[in-house]
Amino acid sequence: MSTGITQSPRPSSSRFRWTPADIALGAALGVGCGLVFWGFNFAYTPISSVLGSILPGIASVLHAVWYFSGTLAVLILRKPGAAVYVNVVGSAVEMLLGNNFAFGFVFISAILQGVFAEIPFAATRYRVFNLPMAVLSGLCTALEYGFYLLFFRYQGVALLSPRGIVHMISELVGGALIAGVFSWLLFVAVAKTGALDHFASGRAVHVREE
Repeated sequence: MSTGITQSPRPSSSRFRWTPADIALGAALGVGCGLVFWGFNFAYTPISSVLGSILPGIASVLHAVWYFSGTLAVLILRKPGAAVYVNVVGSAVEMLLGNNFAFGFVFISAILQGVFAEIPFAATRYRVFNLPMAVLSGLCTALEYGFYLLFFRYQGVALLSPRGIVHMISELVGGALIAGVFSWLLFVAVAKTGALDHFASGRAVHVREE
């Protein structure tokens, strides 16, 4: 597996322009991720209860299952706004199927997670796509979501309390491994099937293999 830097030689205007194929692929990716979000809603409660009884706050390591989509979206689509687009589509699917979370919480989270997932890629003007960048993307999202939960969902938990510290560390570990490493491995695996051959991301994987 290569983690080398990949850069697009095309002009910036071309790299940033969304095509109908990008929109369609993003929608399909969002639907797939939405199904994952929805399914994970059922698994999270019993698993988090067990983990929480062992060490309060450690269940946050699993939260990245709800936001890995942002990093994956940018790796595949390589367009500004890809993470936000796929996250919102995925959240819409999740809400249509039904969950226990408020509408506003889900969509605000989706937008914020998408924005923070794109920060490392935006810093390179969407030219660098590799494993370290994916991990940075996952960490940025984890940092945002970790604080978001402390401020708006876990108001009774102080940041510097034992549970708050465990929560943030667990969030960052999950962000790095699930949203970062897992998203990269999933992207490479999908690209190797040839499903992304019509996109720059898929062609870049094949070039590194030559």
